[in-house]
Amino acid sequence: MPVDFKKTAKVLYQPKIAPSIIDVQEMSFIMVDGSGDPNTSIAYKHALEVLYGLSYCIKMSKMSGAEPEGYYDYVVPPLEGLWWHMDGGAIQDRSDKDSFCWTSMIRQPEFVTPEAFEFFKAVLAKRKPDLDLSVARLEKFTEGLCVQVMHIGSYDDEPATIAAMEQYAAENGYVFDQSETRRHHEIYLADPRKTAPEKLKTVIRYPVRKVMR
Repeated sequence: MPVDFKKTAKVLYQPKIAPSIIDVQEMSFIMVDGSGDPNTSIAYKHALEVLYGLSYCIKMSKMSGAEPEGYYDYVVPPLEGLWWHMDGGAIQDRSDKDSFCWTSMIRQPEFVTPEAFEFFKAVLAKRKPDLDLSVARLEKFTEGLCVQVMHIGSYDDEPATIAAMEQYAAENGYVFDQSETRRHHEIYLADPRKTAPEKLKTVIRYPVRKVMR
């Protein structure tokens, strides 16, 4: 059976609806940066085309015998996103989506090396010459200490969930610790095009640090 990270690493992808603290170790991602309203931004649409295009190009490499050394069959992991306001701080006003900045990303298996990544960029470039792949990068990302929760419902209803996360963190001796390298993080477990807003499942993760007393 193909390896499904959502099942083999449930602590990362299947948290409870009550907040918990987690220490997230290093993983590799294909990432694309951008800004603007994800509902209308051409850049966001392009980012998803690049991310899924590269991810499926790598996964399906076994069909042409071009799979990287160490390849094993797997399920392409879900889309993830890091989010912040254009001023560098946390997003406060969700009605002003044009001011959003984001890094969209998809996790990659450990056998996807920088050399393999460049190889598959070249493969996809031949298949889709109009797709700008220069925006994509392969990056190792260590998130560290976070509070996370499973949010069920509309993206616009997230503030109440985030407030509960912040309260839980404070009650357990932690504070939110957002910075240029530590952001509001979301993992999308349902396709909003096919799922009713009230049934959407999104892992929400916030970086925290222990309060020194």
